Amino acid sequence: MQVNTDDYTRSINDGDGSMKRKIKISYNAPVVLSFVLMCLVVTLLGIVTKGWITEKLFMTYHSSLLHPLTYLRFFTHVLGHDGWSHFLGNASYLLLLGPMLEEKYGSKSIFQVVIVTAFVTGVINYIFFGNIALCGASGIVFAFIVLASFTNFSEGEIPLSFILVVGIFIGQQIYEGMMVQDSISNMAHIVGGMIGALLGYRFNKKTRFF
Repeated sequence: MQVNTDDYTRSINDGDGSMKRKIKISYNAPVVLSFVLMCLVVTLLGIVTKGWITEKLFMTYHSSLLHPLTYLRFFTHVLGHDGWSHFLGNASYLLLLGPMLEEKYGSKSIFQVVIVTAFVTGVINYIFFGNIALCGASGIVFAFIVLASFTNFSEGEIPLSFILVVGIFIGQQIYEGMMVQDSISNMAHIVGGMIGALLGYRFNKKTRFF
């Protein structure tokens, strides 16, 4: 009697609970995960230095245009957070929405969303809100929220989910910006949502933004 030892070995390994299979943790969304990890490190550094490093490198405000850090902070302010609650609130949304969006649109597109949102919110805050210091990834969170509403986008149609998201989230931010006085930058939320809408439309039309 001839036995196929390869098939026999495979059946043993598969039949006993797949002893040889290994569970691996995958870095499934490199841009989003790297961004959240960078935010975590910066938040820790901010706590250790009692906010000094956050103010110097990871917070944008009206400073001299002759200072090179002014331009760096246009991008790095999204990494800085004012304590754990601020970081955890943003990180939870980023980790919930980011991997799904990165799988759909690709790492390059999500990196564009992060960079464009950081730069635009930084510049607008510098020009129009010179007395306000801005930090945190809230603008990117709102860009992701609106971008996620384009999941079922098709040519010639506007998703109802997109209309509802804009009406609820962006409308709320406009209302709070006019009626509620707090430490939250509604400007970053609104601008982030607008960028998410613009890039979501362009990504789904399969046109290049740059």
